[in-house]
Amino acid sequence: MNDFTPLITRAERLLERLESLLPGGAPVAPDWNAAIAFRWRRKQQMTALVPVRHPHQIRLDDLQDIEDKKARILANTRQFLAGKRANNVLLTGARGTGKSSLVKAMLTEFANQGLRLIEVDKDDLVDLPDIIELLHDRPERFIVFSDDLSFEDGEPAYKALKSVLDGSLAALPDNVLIYATSNRRHLMPEYFAENAATKHKDGEIHPGEAVEEKISLSERFGLWISFYPFSQDEYLAVVHHWLSQFGVPADAIPAARTDALQWALLRGSRSGRVAWQFARDYAGRFEA
Repeated sequence: MNDFTPLITRAERLLERLESLLPGGAPVAPDWNAAIAFRWRRKQQMTALVPVRHPHQIRLDDLQDIEDKKARILANTRQFLAGKRANNVLLTGARGTGKSSLVKAMLTEFANQGLRLIEVDKDDLVDLPDIIELLHDRPERFIVFSDDLSFEDGEPAYKALKSVLDGSLAALPDNVLIYATSNRRHLMPEYFAENAATKHKDGEIHPGEAVEEKISLSERFGLWISFYPFSQDEYLAVVHHWLSQFGVPADAIPAARTDALQWALLRGSRSGRVAWQFARDYAGRFEA
């Protein structure tokens, strides 16, 4: 009698592979002990939370001249970790001023207290209900992080995020918050023509429906934190900090002032990112 066991085993493996390629399959929970940060990934018809083995470690002390912003997000995150009421957070404003770095610093600060970070690209926000379902009943506290949000009219991800934040039949679980960053306050482009629908009645302003729709998403975030371009003194203070961190002697740092200002002028921006990039370049040349 022939032994068909190897053939049956191969057939079962082939069926498993084919099933994983079919649309509509529920995502499988990851090994939660594998990392403190995860990234939602979509490949063909498969979706999964992928462990980030080496997350970007940013310390709060490395974020200079944004003390008021740090205090607000720290307070909110501490409330969340303590099981108290806390808000979803929208960080908006000038590029390179520390918005995403501040969110990453929360993970560095609180990972040992059970905080976990899940990064979701804007285009994958349509999968938010599936992601949140994976996080239900977990003992950890999760921040779902989406960086550099900017939507165009009619994008499905916009409506998905709006629904999850406030309006979906399924509420966010107590162990999940959404932190997002954007260069736009209202996350969608605003056009002059839309203001034509604005009405004035008895001294009150009533925005048109198009404007109301664009404001409605950002208003679903309970905490707004706004960032602004650095002044020259703030920019130079950040340069000083990073030059020190990169090993440039304290007595040699003042000589970098002119180069730092020229660097910012060429980049057309004074920000923490530009200061960090200059310090890396200057420290590298100083070591040579």
